[in-house]
Amino acid sequence: MNRNDRRVTIAALVVGVVALVGFWLTSGEQPAENEKAQTTKSYRAKRPVQYYATESRKAERFPFDPNTADSTQLLRLGLQPWQVRNIYRYRSHGGIYRRKEDFARLYGLTVKQYRELEPYIKISSDYLPASTLVGERTREKEKSESKYERDTLRYPVKIKENEHIVLNTADTTQLRKVPGIGAYYAKEIMRYGRWLGGYVSVDQLDEIENFPQNAKQYFVIQDPHPKRLNINRLTLQQLRQHPYINYYRAKTIVDYRRLHGNISSLQDLRFSKDFPPEIIERLEPYVEYE
Repeated sequence: MNRNDRRVTIAALVVGVVALVGFWLTSGEQPAENEKAQTTKSYRAKRPVQYYATESRKAERFPFDPNTADSTQLLRLGLQPWQVRNIYRYRSHGGIYRRKEDFARLYGLTVKQYRELEPYIKISSDYLPASTLVGERTREKEKSESKYERDTLRYPVKIKENEHIVLNTADTTQLRKVPGIGAYYAKEIMRYGRWLGGYVSVDQLDEIENFPQNAKQYFVIQDPHPKRLNINRLTLQQLRQHPYINYYRAKTIVDYRRLHGNISSLQDLRFSKDFPPEIIERLEPYVEYE
């Protein structure tokens, strides 16, 4: 073989050897890589899957004042942490819960939750307006004095058993002539009558706290013309101002109007648990639908 042929032969042998070595190295590493992949897959399969779990709380029920309750108490009641923060923020800005219904405005609080909490809400008298002190002292003073003695001095003659006072048109002077009715109850009768929009039944006097039952026999109703509420036009807050319409009844009326249109009769609301037959009967004289 000449020199050129020898060079070509040697180069071919070198390339062949390099190819064999490369193939051998490649085939030796492949099982190791496959084994590593299978090991990783097996480890992942055996490793338990972990999920983020929050601590579950069982709601407790106990008396609380939303003006003073701390975060621990509020969380024990079943409120969410963000609701507790909203309460703290409201109080830090000078907000005060003066009535139980004020707590119902808490964002995210459902009707069911509020009804469960309502019996346990105890608003301290320290958070009532200072003007209420004047009214309380006046009422206590009037109650402590003998009603009969005061009326005897100014009105020596009471009406007789066969005489009557027209409840829906009487003023305080006439009311105080009724046996058992003094200045305090005369004012309460007038106040509650204005709140109702006018009396339509003598039995409505029972809705005044501690009203003397013996005095009812001296009252009669004649041609009542009570003030009526247009339940298709008034807002929720305006509806709530009537003593026979609380927050839930007002909300039921507003929701019905939003979903079904105008109300033509209170019987339209009879399927709501907030409007049983006795409530519909009491409220009927005070509503209109125009």
